[in-house]
Amino acid sequence: MTLEPDGLLADGSLPEIVRRIRARTPARLLAGRAGAAYRTETQMGLREAHAAARDAVRAEMELETAFGAEFIQKWQLFDVYTRARTKDEYLLHPDFGRNFDEASREKLRAFGCGGNDLQIVIGDGLSVPAVSAQVPDLLPLLREGAEARGWKVGRTFAIHHCRVGILNEIGALLEPQVAILLIGERPGLATAESLSAYMAYRPLATHSDANRNLISNIHSRGLSARAAASRILSLAAQMMKLRSSGYDVKEEKLLPDGDPS
Repeated sequence: MTLEPDGLLADGSLPEIVRRIRARTPARLLAGRAGAAYRTETQMGLREAHAAARDAVRAEMELETAFGAEFIQKWQLFDVYTRARTKDEYLLHPDFGRNFDEASREKLRAFGCGGNDLQIVIGDGLSVPAVSAQVPDLLPLLREGAEARGWKVGRTFAIHHCRVGILNEIGALLEPQVAILLIGERPGLATAESLSAYMAYRPLATHSDANRNLISNIHSRGLSARAAASRILSLAAQMMKLRSSGYDVKEEKLLPDGDPS
């Protein structure tokens, strides 16, 4: 048995199950110590991850910076705003992020986004880096997959200072069968680029989290864009079939190619 200077087992002497776990998770397992403290390398990695998480929360979403002009033009993206006028207001008053401001309501009505089978929306949430890292791969897969199923898809738009509860107002304003909100997750010390997809069937003002479904951990070390798109589209099809969403709608098990079993 080989020991490191601090008494920790060397990587080559760790039990097989521990090596396999460490290979599958970014969690800092058996990282070692220097006396009673973390090793310098571990401490610096934690500080870097914490800084990335803070930056992700404070960042403001700029469509051209996040996606590029070509992507915006191809998918005809436009942006709207919630009642939270600043990031500080967004963080201190969560309710402000659950409703559009009046100018955005008028913009959505004018753009004629209503009455579709599927409405995909992008929200900055608590991580703009997650949006810019995951949406460029995920959105085309969702749009193309939905159109291949014969669904009428509304024009995608991005919401600044957005909370999950905005789904209820999307339902009231645009009346889609299924609304999908792609939103940046609260960043942690493993990644600051994780995206979630919140989904609801005909969302109403009275709906809560119990009426929504969630597919989370969409990022490079978690759920891939292709796997996420398959799960999201399959779940949307179930919602349309059952005319419901939330706790009583369960995901179908998918085969490796993404088709339901």
